[in-house]
Amino acid sequence: MDLMISIAGDVKKLRPHIKTHKTAEIIQMQMKKGINKFKCATIAEAELLAINGAQDILLAMQPVGANIHRFLKLMKAYPDSQFSTLVDSIEIANEISSLAEAEGVIVSLFVDLNTGMNRTGITPDGTALSLYKKIGELDFVKEAGLHSYDGHLRNPDFSERKKACDLAFKKVLGLKESIEKEGLKVNCLVLGGSPSFPIHAKRDGVEVSPGTTLLWDEGYGNLFKEMPFLKAAVLACRIISKPAENILCLDLGHKAIASEMSFPRLKIFGLEESLQIGQSEEHLVLEYDKSDSLSIGDLFYGIPKHICPTVAKYPKLLTVKDGKLTGEWKVAARDHQLNI
Repeated sequence: MDLMISIAGDVKKLRPHIKTHKTAEIIQMQMKKGINKFKCATIAEAELLAINGAQDILLAMQPVGANIHRFLKLMKAYPDSQFSTLVDSIEIANEISSLAEAEGVIVSLFVDLNTGMNRTGITPDGTALSLYKKIGELDFVKEAGLHSYDGHLRNPDFSERKKACDLAFKKVLGLKESIEKEGLKVNCLVLGGSPSFPIHAKRDGVEVSPGTTLLWDEGYGNLFKEMPFLKAAVLACRIISKPAENILCLDLGHKAIASEMSFPRLKIFGLEESLQIGQSEEHLVLEYDKSDSLSIGDLFYGIPKHICPTVAKYPKLLTVKDGKLTGEWKVAARDHQLNI
């Protein structure tokens, strides 16, 4: 956490994402460091932040359908927290404004921009300008700023990643200038994720939103050598079978670790020379030419390749200090709904 703050240069520039850890204890640790702005992906995560007294909460997922009602209800339930969310559609902005009027609240909206991720957002061009202007014309929403997530920028070469990041940012900056020429304000730019936040942190008037930095994982650790974050989340697993020569089976299936990545899906200490060849719901199959030296029941530890969806598979995290179990933290926002 201290390294994240150091790279950002100013705690006020940080709006860390909680999607990775989803736990109250880590939120509280960040708040003690002076972080009071957060980003989240679900209503449950937003509620967890509000429960813990977060001052400024950005729901970084355009709410649609029932989630608009849930978001407005959350705003009314926690008036001491400042909420905002994203839109990339004039239709949704209109709907939020209409429903906000019925609830008697005003919603702060960021325009979500697509700078190459091609997942959500709109291209930072005239269409985005029209949307921003439309928000300013509606009575029960207001312009909060611009948001862009550039998670597609993952070049291991920092200089090449920076070039691509700067090029994408030029489009955001151009839109900001166009908006300001219309006499409107862009109060805030929320940019990037863990791979690009050190680059965006150097810009004026920008908030950065890393999330994986708080636990880190084998995937980012291998890609981004210039960011020496500690890997803080470890999985325990055991050999449960030796079904054939040089074949091991561990109790680490799809239900225990994020499985959307290609093999290897984790680094297993003591089995670094093994080859991960198969996985099903409860099983991870390895090929290992030294399997005769191992026994069924042997315990191993591993670092996931992708920590974010791995954490969500568990109801609690066990905390370890100096090699000893010290307690447990509930993964409180692992579901998409809490109390509301």
